[in-house]
Amino acid sequence: MRRIYTVLFVLFLTATAAEASYAKLAKDAGLSHKTMKEIVKKVVKYESTTGNYHTKNRKSGAYGRYQIMPKTAHSYAKKLKIPKSKWKIPHNQDKIFKAILRDNIRSLKRNGIKVSAFSIYGTHQQGAGGFNAIVKNKKLTKTLERNLRHNLPNKLRSTHRANLKRTWMRYWKKKFA
Repeated sequence: MRRIYTVLFVLFLTATAAEASYAKLAKDAGLSHKTMKEIVKKVVKYESTTGNYHTKNRKSGAYGRYQIMPKTAHSYAKKLKIPKSKWKIPHNQDKIFKAILRDNIRSLKRNGIKVSAFSIYGTHQQGAGGFNAIVKNKKLTKTLERNLRHNLPNKLRSTHRANLKRTWMRYWKKKFA
C-alpha cells in the first residue's frame, strides 16, 4: 500500500513540475497559463494528431509527439545533458520541446514579433530564423521555399513563389486563430 502512495506522490510531483514549467513559459510569453496549455495542445494536434510519442514522419524524419527533427533533438539533448540515445523517451521529448518553446518565445520577443498561437507554431514548424524571415518578408531561400511548400496542403503547394509566404501565413493563421 505504501508503494502505491509513493508512486501516486511521484506522479503528482511530476505533473506539478510540468505545470509549473508551462506556467513560467506562459509568463515569459505574456500569455495566461490556460492559453499556453491550449497552444501546446494545438501544436501536438497538428504535429502528431494523436499525441503519440512514437509517431515518425517517414519523409522528414521528424519524431514523436512534437515532431522534433533528430538534428534539433540531438542539439537540445546535449544542452540539457540528456544522453543522445535517450532523447526519444517521452519525458525527454517533453523537456526538449519545452526548451525549444522557451528559445522560440525568446526569439519572437527579441525580433519584435507578437507571441501568439500562430507565431509559436510558426517558429516550431519553420524554426526561429525561418519564421522571422517569413514575417519580416526577407528573401525566400530555396530551403525555406521547400519547407513552406511542404507545410501547405497539396492544393496550395503550387502557389507562385511571389505569393508563397503570404499564402503560408494566411493558411496557418487561420488554423491557429
